[in-house]
Amino acid sequence: MSGERDLRKLLSGMRPELNPGRYVFTTVEGGVPSGLSPVVTVAEQEGLTVVVRQEEADAAGMAYDYVAGWVTLRVHSALAAIGLTAAVARELADAGLSCNVVAGFHHDHLFVPYERATLAVALLEDLARRSAA
Repeated sequence: MSGERDLRKLLSGMRPELNPGRYVFTTVEGGVPSGLSPVVTVAEQEGLTVVVRQEEADAAGMAYDYVAGWVTLRVHSALAAIGLTAAVARELADAGLSCNVVAGFHHDHLFVPYERATLAVALLEDLARRSAA
């Protein structure tokens, strides 16, 4: 089942949703340690990056320096769609927010500074309204 490719439809229908909790990026060697339930993993030469709830990282004694809110764009975007990531990143960058994007098969996921996550959602909802006009 393929996702949406039309940028205007993607933007107007993105329905950003803030997932509960605080999330951190950390790295491990080898596999995912027992007790961690990552929401994202990325294999890199330097190690396995894992994005986990902050309390899991704290309990495991893992180091991190970025605490994020996790926003899911609820529109089913095609992996070959063009412009969604750029438009969203531009909107957040213009407001001074960092944004780490991960594409899943069905949705795009944004990790933004935790303390400004509700602002990020509001900015993206406004972008969706403007795109629908």
